[in-house]
Amino acid sequence: MDTEWLKVFDSGRNQTGVASREEVHRLGHWHEVFHCWFVSREAGVDYLYLQHRCAMKKDYPNLLDITAASHLLAHETVYDGVREIKEEIGIDVSFDELVPLGIIEYHQTKEDFIDKELANVFLYESTHRLDDFTLQPEEVSGIVKVVLNDFEELWTEAKDGVNIKGFEMNQEGRRMMIDRFVGRDEFVPHDLSYYESIIRLIRENLAK
Repeated sequence: MDTEWLKVFDSGRNQTGVASREEVHRLGHWHEVFHCWFVSREAGVDYLYLQHRCAMKKDYPNLLDITAASHLLAHETVYDGVREIKEEIGIDVSFDELVPLGIIEYHQTKEDFIDKELANVFLYESTHRLDDFTLQPEEVSGIVKVVLNDFEELWTEAKDGVNIKGFEMNQEGRRMMIDRFVGRDEFVPHDLSYYESIIRLIRENLAK
């Protein structure tokens, strides 16, 4: 695999240079990422869509995460982030269709992996059905949806588990339907403050 080069920043969000993705996470450089959260309204209920990271992922395999997300490479701008939506989950979205939610700073450290992200976060109000998603198998193994209210109560600890519904691809490439309960330990361990900010921003920006 070719080395991925990322722009690196100081704590004031000033670019200080370029580094390999391996170095960025080993030394803990601030770097840019693109996050897009899909929300749909069905029969008056708001749902949040989540991807299930595939078992082959080096970072956080087999965990639930943002609908579509990617590192922004050194030659890219935030406008290029929409490529990841198409690549990961097969939905063709233009940048103009996205609702910007701002930049959220957060970091996570585990063993020799330091993730310090400047997350350019967007909302996409989707009318797509589960059948419309086509997954990039080396990145994403499934797509599920969760009631937004339930997702919020999970992270405020009002609930210990939430119901997810969707599908996952098995080893033969067939879709297997999912309808089960999951707890916080089945999600990528973003900072609680990140989840709290996302929920607040989504609610503030959803079309009424």
